[in-house]
Amino acid sequence: MFKSLIQLFFPPSCAGCTTILIDNENVICTKCRHEIPLTQHHLDPENEAFKKFYGRIPVEHVSALFYFHKKGIVQELIHNLKYRGQEAIGAILGEWYAEELKKIPVLSTVDAIVPVPLHPRKLRERGYNQVTEFGNALAKSLHIPVNNTILFRQVYSKTQSQKNRLGRTEGIDAAFDVSFTESEHNQHFLLIDDVITTGATLEVCAKSLLKIPGTKISIVCMAMADS
Repeated sequence: MFKSLIQLFFPPSCAGCTTILIDNENVICTKCRHEIPLTQHHLDPENEAFKKFYGRIPVEHVSALFYFHKKGIVQELIHNLKYRGQEAIGAILGEWYAEELKKIPVLSTVDAIVPVPLHPRKLRERGYNQVTEFGNALAKSLHIPVNNTILFRQVYSKTQSQKNRLGRTEGIDAAFDVSFTESEHNQHFLLIDDVITTGATLEVCAKSLLKIPGTKISIVCMAMADS
């Protein structure tokens, strides 16, 4: 009853455009769902996201669900998720993308989902990792466990969105490391993050995971910056 009263006076609105949601809508309105620019990366094994990592790291698969345009719907979704505490967005996007990822044969061999971690200080400041619910939703739909301990961030940095392309790569080489046991040798890890921009963070995370003998890497993100 209390929840009903709250919704009466503060009805839920779309995380993409702030329109009041109708009864059969959840987090994102139908109009935004139709207007969001989908990448369709899952239809092309050598898509543009995969090619971004050519010569940088060996990858089995790379894809993103949406294109990220400045001042677009996806930017609003990611900002609401990342800076305004709307973690339900991550869960919805994970459920959405999982249905497409099930169609990719190479991902059927993934042993664990590994979110790009925040530094403990950043985690305290923000209160949550913006990719946690995305990863949990993927894990539930794909029946793959999440491993939140194998990869960790050891260098604190300011928000990447406030930096230019050069600033995003400065000092990042030593930012991440891994902690693993022999039981985690020879595994296929699905590395996840919110947005692929330069790919620098994902590259360093992947290189850290590749220190583990026999590791294979795939990468899935919510969005990719449209260059």
